[in-house]
Amino acid sequence: MAADLNERGRLILEAIIEDYIDSAEPIGSRSVTRRHQMGLSPATVRNVMADLEEMGYLVSPHTSAGRIPTGKGYRFYIDSLLQIRQLTLQEKMKLEQQYRFKGLRIEELLQEAGKALSAISSYTGIVMAPRLATTVFRHIEFIRLSQGKILVVFVSQSGLVQNKIIELEEPIGQEELERITNYLNHTLTGKTIQEIKEMILDEMAQEKALYNQMLKRALMLSGEALKDELGGQVFIEGASNIMEQPEFYDLEKMKRLFRTFEQKSLLVDLLDKSQKAEGVQIFIGSATEYTEIEGCSLITSTYSNRQGTIGTLGVIGPNRMPYSMVIPIVDYTAKLVSQILAIESD
Repeated sequence: MAADLNERGRLILEAIIEDYIDSAEPIGSRSVTRRHQMGLSPATVRNVMADLEEMGYLVSPHTSAGRIPTGKGYRFYIDSLLQIRQLTLQEKMKLEQQYRFKGLRIEELLQEAGKALSAISSYTGIVMAPRLATTVFRHIEFIRLSQGKILVVFVSQSGLVQNKIIELEEPIGQEELERITNYLNHTLTGKTIQEIKEMILDEMAQEKALYNQMLKRALMLSGEALKDELGGQVFIEGASNIMEQPEFYDLEKMKRLFRTFEQKSLLVDLLDKSQKAEGVQIFIGSATEYTEIEGCSLITSTYSNRQGTIGTLGVIGPNRMPYSMVIPIVDYTAKLVSQILAIESD
């Protein structure tokens, strides 16, 4: 229980975590007394460390006399002890100069954001594109590929472009596809995807749709185009940075993390979860929670346009990352992306 930690326990836990972040080596009592002026003997520090280990905040790796933080220890440190520093003007300028967003499509913008997060944090940048359901319709186009296949190109208000191939039971000519395209673009522009899906279901339920062949086909095509959950791609930049961290010299741990990067399902779940909350969110991988990213932490923040929150971005790195530095980088990058998207949507 966090309430069991007195001031001495808090100071020693904070010292051990910050020393471990710097060194990646288990921290012993003599190291704490040498590096921190607490007025305590190594024996006293050793006793407190034993108490912290018993409470689950520290663990002794192998036969080492030193200790390292657990997931519980990091969580307490982040929630109760961490002091977030402000980015300097120079750091903000470096972040802003890292971006070359002007004229980019939203996918390119988000990939650049991931690259910037990775380059400046020295960890792995992760950005999730907006899900289709959270976007506003701007334009749709149907292009006949063959007798039974049509390419759908969907563009959202924020500039998100989605391509999808639809297979038809009966062929539709390009001329009719153009009429359907014009009708849908006139009817749907400015509506959210959720509103459009509800409208399609309502219209198809009405008998009049059966007497208008063009309307019937327009509803069928738009329903097929929007049926699946498009969007939500995850861009991962700088994955190789993880390999440079001493925690991932363990081949099995590295394989597990790279499988997570490839499959992306856990990352999507965490990014979705953080999108429902406000501000910076921190997920700590441990043996008991988020085991796929055990040994890693994911720091996220949401980005938005004028319609509201539409996506999430962040940094994944070892539990032993300097949170006071990475948190403001993630937060400021999310604000920069939001500003650019708000301007683009004007």
